[in-house]
Amino acid sequence: MTTETSHLAAPVVKSFSSTQGVALRSVTKKFGSFTAIENLNLEVAAGTYCCLVGPSGCGKTTTMRMIAGHEEVTAGEILIGDRRVNHLPPAKRDTAMMFQSYALFPHKTVWDNVDFGLKMRKVALAERRIRVGEMLELVGLSQLSDRKPHQLSGGQQQRIALARALITRPQVLLLDEPLSALDESLRLRMRGELRKIQQQFGMTFIQVTHGMDEAMSLSDQIIVMDHGHIEQVGTPSEIFHKPASQFVSRFMGDNNIFEGKVAHIASDTNRGDLIELEVEGMGGLFCRGHASQVGAVGACSIRADLIHLSTQSSNELSPHPNSIQARITAIELTGYVTRVSLIEEKTGQELLYKVRSDDWLQSSLREGQLISVRWSAEECVFLPH
Repeated sequence: MTTETSHLAAPVVKSFSSTQGVALRSVTKKFGSFTAIENLNLEVAAGTYCCLVGPSGCGKTTTMRMIAGHEEVTAGEILIGDRRVNHLPPAKRDTAMMFQSYALFPHKTVWDNVDFGLKMRKVALAERRIRVGEMLELVGLSQLSDRKPHQLSGGQQQRIALARALITRPQVLLLDEPLSALDESLRLRMRGELRKIQQQFGMTFIQVTHGMDEAMSLSDQIIVMDHGHIEQVGTPSEIFHKPASQFVSRFMGDNNIFEGKVAHIASDTNRGDLIELEVEGMGGLFCRGHASQVGAVGACSIRADLIHLSTQSSNELSPHPNSIQARITAIELTGYVTRVSLIEEKTGQELLYKVRSDDWLQSSLREGQLISVRWSAEECVFLPH
């Protein structure tokens, strides 16, 4: 059995001078009468690691395939740097694509797989030998150059596919869920390798994934998509702390969302308005954000790790504004973190609480127990409808 390693050789190339950003301007893609992407506008700065995330069918893979030239644009334009590329075939766009299946040639050696792109571009043999040798050294697999893909582990195949994509020195590297075929422990190690290589080359990476944890750990910029539209663009921190919609909050996972109507707005330009949201069966809940007007439909979101449980009743916790009664329905130890499922007594709404397992084991709370759940308005985010 081959032992996986997670080391990279010292970088041979510091950066690609040709690295460019990508822009999509009013891009629409239709398949017959079905509109997959509608009026999409997007900017990815040069040298950015960008992740497109969203549920299956949201349009993220179609968007990437349009950038690569594997799908034609119905309307709008795609720019790589300042060059409009709509009319160009994939080979003329200075992009490279790393597929989910890796798509290595099974009958070719590791060396020949990496060399293939240069050979097709009629690069001189002497230069090819130098560049392929440098690239295999970069991904730490020089000693396996004469092996065939079936003789490699999953992680090694992934690195060879990456080397083959990088060897032509593209302006933009497009990655279609490159880690999905790997087991969990190897996936975590390969994340680090992808990020290191992207930083060493200083080039633009655009990756499709439906895993928020993967996007959070890899990217400088996250683009959350749904039904062919962009729901939010931001840094991992912005997406995590300030989801812009109920969809983003739910897609992030582990957020407790309460729907209602805006009852009161106290303006605050520094921290965001203090908003009272009237939630049926729970009364007024307070959060921070920007609401359009009193009476507007909206919601508020509080992360599962930011709520607090107590055996005290809501009356005893008064005047704490965000406090409800709930019953513990399930406890799941997942290792470092324990997940506690709850159900609100009056409305039956399900809630989630996350806590360090060591802290949970020291508490006296048990399944079936009726407790008070509370959280701070400062950490609760308003979500417009």
